[in-house]
Amino acid sequence: MEAIKRCKICGEEFRPRPQKPQQSICSRPNCQRERRRRWLGEKRQTDREYRDNDVDGQQAWRRAHADYWRTWREAHPEYVERNRERQHERDARRRAANDLANEYVSTPVLPIPSGTYRLAPVSTGDLANEDVWTVEITPISVT
Repeated sequence: MEAIKRCKICGEEFRPRPQKPQQSICSRPNCQRERRRRWLGEKRQTDREYRDNDVDGQQAWRRAHADYWRTWREAHPEYVERNRERQHERDARRRAANDLANEYVSTPVLPIPSGTYRLAPVSTGDLANEDVWTVEITPISVT
């Protein structure tokens, strides 16, 4: 009688197949899918030739089916519209994030002459970086 083992993926007990007594993953479809997913990920990380062949195959398929995505989008307009709306939301979030002051963003149009200036906060709010201020520079006297 075969020994009962515990599946490395789901943790449930199972009996290994007689042909494969070292089996460590049960035969449930989800566990087998996960086993193949893990194997494929490891294979792609450790075997450069396999990874290169995989990439070459994908590129060949894309060349042979160049119009696949265009045709798919034409057949699924609801997906296209939803994706467009979500892209607008992502763009808005990116624009809002770029409103924060950043030392690499500001490039003066004209050099600011030396003198005495008054710095006054322009906006208050939750900034991602507490060391950054948004200010208005008003000359008091310029030499």
